[in-house]
Amino acid sequence: MKAYVAGVGMTRFEKPETREWQYWDMAREAGGTALADAGISYADVEQVPVGYCFQPSTAGQRAVYELGLTGVPVYNVNNNCATGATALMLARRLVEGGCDCVLALGFEKMRKGALGAGADGGDFATSPVARHYGIMAARHGFEATPPTAQLFGGAAREHMDRYGTTEAQLAAVAAKNHRHSVHNPYAQFRDAYDVDEILAARTVHRPLTKLQCSPTSDGAAAAVVVSERFAEERGLSGLTEIVAQAMATDTPESFASGSCIDVVGQPMSREAARQVYERAGLGIDDVDVVELHDCFSVNELLTYEALGMCPAGESGALVESGATTYGGRWVVNPSGGLISKGHPLGATGLAQAAELVWQLRGEAGRRQVPGARVGLAHNIGLGGAAVVTLLRAA
Repeated sequence: MKAYVAGVGMTRFEKPETREWQYWDMAREAGGTALADAGISYADVEQVPVGYCFQPSTAGQRAVYELGLTGVPVYNVNNNCATGATALMLARRLVEGGCDCVLALGFEKMRKGALGAGADGGDFATSPVARHYGIMAARHGFEATPPTAQLFGGAAREHMDRYGTTEAQLAAVAAKNHRHSVHNPYAQFRDAYDVDEILAARTVHRPLTKLQCSPTSDGAAAAVVVSERFAEERGLSGLTEIVAQAMATDTPESFASGSCIDVVGQPMSREAARQVYERAGLGIDDVDVVELHDCFSVNELLTYEALGMCPAGESGALVESGATTYGGRWVVNPSGGLISKGHPLGATGLAQAAELVWQLRGEAGRRQVPGARVGLAHNIGLGGAAVVTLLRAA
């Protein structure tokens, strides 16, 4: 049974404590917008997967009570930074299993400052990603800088040593995404920076500067997923087909090499992409626009390789060539990506889906990718989960 995204919505992503609002306020805004975009009411919704990492148990129920008290099942989802895409995946599976209308919702109200050892900010001994940090520490040591930045900084240095990738190429990723966000009214940051400015910014963990790191953010996003039958009965328009979707977790390769490139998720991203291409009968050459998980600039380069956009080691040259921006082969992160749009963990994957739906409908305004018909979303969480989603204009 086919599943379609019939409506999307999101709040602006903002620096924590920018305004006085609670997570249920965000959910009401994003969820209500998605329902209105689909042209339905909350009374039509049969089930609701809700993603978040930092709120208490059953926060999903508290959030959707703002939309209605209909008694439908609400599932609370936490898959680290891949939480939003996981909620969308559950919505798709529910529709394919017989539901007609499911609302996927994700939100996060975060604290200022860098994340701790895990999504809950707990200590390293009990962190779900303690094994990942152990691999990193064995190769690179452990320093008094944000631990997640150390993981990805280690991956960046390994990529530079192995393939000759340069700091300027890492900065080129961030420059592109900051430039894209200028035209996104939902983005946390809307300032453009050139490569020299990005390199001159404060170093968070060598070689990553502040402007190459995604910020903590408040925000929410939502998507209404419907069956083909429901769409036909209601005469819904503006549909986007979920052509294929896959989730992978860490493999033996993630840890066997002792490399941060593998620890931060390249193998599971590669596997999820492989499954999606196989199920869809499409490949990366069929894709026009990509929203991928650039939590740090290096991860965009690693993901180019995992998605098959270039061979291993050639991602730095790919971004410098202009192949991943307007006028190139693909437009990657037209929203500004996590680096510039922001990264409220539970909402990120659904915000990626919202951007792609707008692109495939031709509704993205000044960030519109001309003629976009197929979009790919990539959302990862350490610990680990990689979700790849292929969308097509219906």
